[in-house]
Amino acid sequence: MAELNTGDSGGKKGSKKVRSKKQNSKVDLTAMVDLAFLLITFFMLTTSLSKPQSMDLGLPDKEDDPNKDKPVKVDENRTMTILLGDNNQMKYYMGLLATPKIAPKEVAYGKEGIRKVLLKEKDEVIKYTGTKNKGLIVIIKPSNKSNYRNLVDILDEMAIVDVPTYAIVNDYSPEEKKLIGVGADAPAAAETAAP
Repeated sequence: MAELNTGDSGGKKGSKKVRSKKQNSKVDLTAMVDLAFLLITFFMLTTSLSKPQSMDLGLPDKEDDPNKDKPVKVDENRTMTILLGDNNQMKYYMGLLATPKIAPKEVAYGKEGIRKVLLKEKDEVIKYTGTKNKGLIVIIKPSNKSNYRNLVDILDEMAIVDVPTYAIVNDYSPEEKKLIGVGADAPAAAETAAP
């Protein structure tokens, strides 16, 4: 609150000198400080902190049920397999490797590489099935020579292109090992499925 202090001029009643009264002003900032702390507290409590961005992955159950180990049949015309190798190497093919719809091709990461291929094949599958409900199925096979960044990059591409079904698989056929240049050692990635 502002407070105005006016002091007496100190003159006597009978004196002929008339002095003008000086006004001393003093501002009390106590209320302003209280208001500042109230505002800081209010904004601290009502502000939502930024949440870390993460990708949701549907992980398989840890139960070992022998009935669940039956192979699932999928339409080979809807299936794309992406092989990840060392030195940022990536190859893909459509269908089965023995009789591929699209022969294995090497492709780069990014907008002009795998994203362009995924968008094209996603549209082809929609034309093939006639519905958006049965879309592209992508099988991602990282080798033990591929790095973690490559896997994260391809998962980001799945989210960008909005591929409905994809899985990370850790088993390579001998032909795929030759194709990607992986030796006899097994891939290190764990099996994971997307929702």
